[in-house]
Amino acid sequence: MWLAVMLTLVLLPLAYPNWETSGFFSSSMVTDAAKMNFVDLYIPSNIFSALSNTIVPAVVLFSLLMGIALITVKNKELFISLADNVADGLQRVASFIATLAPLGIFCIAASAAGTLQPEELGRLQIFLWVYLIAAFLLGFVLLPLLIQWATPFSYRELLSVAGEAMVTALATGTVLVVLPMIAERCKELLKKHDMECEETDSTVDVMVPTAYSFPSTGTLLGLGFILFSAWYVGAPLELEQYPSYIVMGAFSAFGSMAVAIPFLLDYFGLPADQFQLYLLGSVVTARFATALAALHGFVITLLVSSAVLKRLSWRKMMQAVTLHLGITAGVMMLTGVGLSYLIPYEYTGARSFEAMRLDYKPVKVTSLKAPTALSEADQTRPRLDVIRERGYIRVGYYSNTLPFAFKNDQGQVVGFDMEMMHELARNLRIKIELIHIRDTHKEAAMLTDGRLDIAIGGRAITPMRALKVAFSNPYTHHTVGFMVLDAKRELFTSKEKIKRIPDLNIGILDISYYKKPLQEMLPDAKFTLIKSPRKFFKGEYPDVDAFIYSAEAGAAWAMLYPEYSSVVSKGFHLKAPVGFALPKGKLQFSQFINTWLTLKKDNDFQQQVYNYWILGKNPKARKPRWSVIRNVFGWDL
Repeated sequence: MWLAVMLTLVLLPLAYPNWETSGFFSSSMVTDAAKMNFVDLYIPSNIFSALSNTIVPAVVLFSLLMGIALITVKNKELFISLADNVADGLQRVASFIATLAPLGIFCIAASAAGTLQPEELGRLQIFLWVYLIAAFLLGFVLLPLLIQWATPFSYRELLSVAGEAMVTALATGTVLVVLPMIAERCKELLKKHDMECEETDSTVDVMVPTAYSFPSTGTLLGLGFILFSAWYVGAPLELEQYPSYIVMGAFSAFGSMAVAIPFLLDYFGLPADQFQLYLLGSVVTARFATALAALHGFVITLLVSSAVLKRLSWRKMMQAVTLHLGITAGVMMLTGVGLSYLIPYEYTGARSFEAMRLDYKPVKVTSLKAPTALSEADQTRPRLDVIRERGYIRVGYYSNTLPFAFKNDQGQVVGFDMEMMHELARNLRIKIELIHIRDTHKEAAMLTDGRLDIAIGGRAITPMRALKVAFSNPYTHHTVGFMVLDAKRELFTSKEKIKRIPDLNIGILDISYYKKPLQEMLPDAKFTLIKSPRKFFKGEYPDVDAFIYSAEAGAAWAMLYPEYSSVVSKGFHLKAPVGFALPKGKLQFSQFINTWLTLKKDNDFQQQVYNYWILGKNPKARKPRWSVIRNVFGWDL
């Protein structure tokens, strides 16, 4: 039954709408997913460490083995008495905490409800609808069908005797109060079919509390939130992760969902704040999970009772599970189509990205189309002195350098590098003259003769470029990734999968220093020169399967073209340092820029700018919701 429920959960993503979505670069993209280590997860070297770190599978397996081992141990009464005393003490502590827990959960749920954006709440209803449909399928297809096909009892009989217990459990929110009812009704049903005897009576007495102690169908169904969370953040679990999900999910369900969900979120590299969404939805899902748990108790008890009398058909039980999975797959696909049409959704990522402004107060900027060179005398002087005397710094930028330098919807040049340039100008108390560099080959000459003082745009440092211009110390890095259509994303998640693609055609920029190691990694691939990222995204290279590009910059492009994804493949560990291009021979100016970058790194300004432009973290964009305490009483807590 556990396996049938976990396989049901695997089918739930079929119901999630195929909405266009994209987001900023995430550090989790370059972090390899945790590999399943059975020794660490299931065999704790220190059980107290496993308890404190909520490694649920290890705790469960240790407890089960300890319980089984104690069965044959002699003179265990003293240990059991001691364990009972400890358990009673812990139970009192737990009872005290339990009285406070509803307040904590209410506060978390209230905070989530008050700070979540409307579009986020709109996506949460996807989880609720899919959960309710899955609960209906488990409660009215799988569980009754197992009884109908594999035992002497009928579908109608099961639901008639279990209905009252399910409603009671749904109303009270706990299965504990209906355990006597489950035992009594099961015995009545056994008696009706002349199956009542000492063996079945004892079976009922044992199985009802046992089924309550073990994870139920309703408990396992809550684990579907992990698959929803992965879809929600735009990083669905890969096919090879599903076996880990099934095994880890079943063992994690022995603990409460308040422990299991955060553990699994962390294990699969999903944002921890998704737990707030789970708590928000649990107001609805917890009640249905309890009703399913009550039905689960009936089904388990009747199945085992039938097996004791050898009146259980294993073959028909497997057929019932197979039919249920087939029905679930069809229903989920139809649900996905229905939700896509019924729930309004509009992709706003491109509009939001293009509307971004500088995070800090800007200095005055003047655009200059035809800059003039410095006089010969000024060209020989320290460049920093010239910049300070004239009161402005000439900054050159390139097109198609998202998110380092680009024009927003107001025609302003913004981005990571531009934010840094505005801070530099503020610190020097000068202004900015902005020059659009149209020819990369003229960059060195423009820096030398003073038409430019600094060139920006996420410029990767290479030996050949360093021969022509001086570079500042790296202030960030490009992570090599693949820009692919969403439909091909799964093919580029690892080097091994990429190598299996026939007639592979890879797009690449004209940077020979990084081209050579890539050719060594993919010796059988054909490489096509891409002149402009925008041309690739507009479909001007239809024969190219993927475009090797910066994952950080690619994530920004994917927000404008959401049909593409930025993928960092496992096995590709290649990074390119990024620096500002400076005039050669101006050692004092280069030293000043490097010192300034160190200061900006140490005072956390550089990290804040990185969080804003690369990771998309913008706390200023989310205004607090209206509240009585703040807006009526004026108390800013």
